[in-house]
Amino acid sequence: MSTSTHKNNTYWKKNIQYISILLSLWFSVSFGCGILFVEQLNSIQMGGFKLGFWFAQQGSIYGFVIIIFTYIYLMNRLDNKLNKDN
Repeated sequence: MSTSTHKNNTYWKKNIQYISILLSLWFSVSFGCGILFVEQLNSIQMGGFKLGFWFAQQGSIYGFVIIIFTYIYLMNRLDNKLNKDN
């Protein structure tokens, strides 16, 4: 197997791993905090609103933005690592 093919396989394996982990986090934040655990979270107040309501309305959006920037960071780090191996 050539070096280029090995790099491509490594790149895509890591990319799929990152996507799987981040999609799991996305599901946990959106479905878990916004729907499943809303009753438990509603016992906590944040800015005058129940935390379950806050997660369903705004917290999920913040979580999604953090996940996007995390993916960008991880992919830039992976790109730099694989390009340095040239």
